[in-house]
Amino acid sequence: MPRKPRIELAGKYHIINRGIDKMNIFRHRDDYAYFEELMCFQMKSYGITLHNYCLMSNHYHLLIETSTDNLSKFMRQLNMSYAIYFNKKYKRVGHLWQGRFKSWCLTDEAYLYTLMLYIEQNPRTPYKNYFYRELYLYMKTQR
Repeated sequence: MPRKPRIELAGKYHIINRGIDKMNIFRHRDDYAYFEELMCFQMKSYGITLHNYCLMSNHYHLLIETSTDNLSKFMRQLNMSYAIYFNKKYKRVGHLWQGRFKSWCLTDEAYLYTLMLYIEQNPRTPYKNYFYRELYLYMKTQR
């Protein structure tokens, strides 16, 4: 049975994606840096605003805002490009991601603030390897 099509509207979204079998998708600092560069490039290309994010060793969280219905196109480019980079670098083949990215549209202002806190506090959970930066680092690169 085919999966249901993703409903995409302009707005704010919480995005999550995880490595297959909970595998580490970021092994070194340069992997995090490459993902960030790729994310910034794709966001400029698709007109997407980043509000908050957290990159953990085996998954990531994004809080983004789209102005058009291009969420799936953006995520396809981001995940595909990073998977190609990762598989070449680590001489592996096959899927990198556990499945389609998960997304939730934010419609409640109170939930937006709760989510921002959750994303910021996520690295404080018992994961050993994480890399975390806030919006101000993204904004510095835009000047």
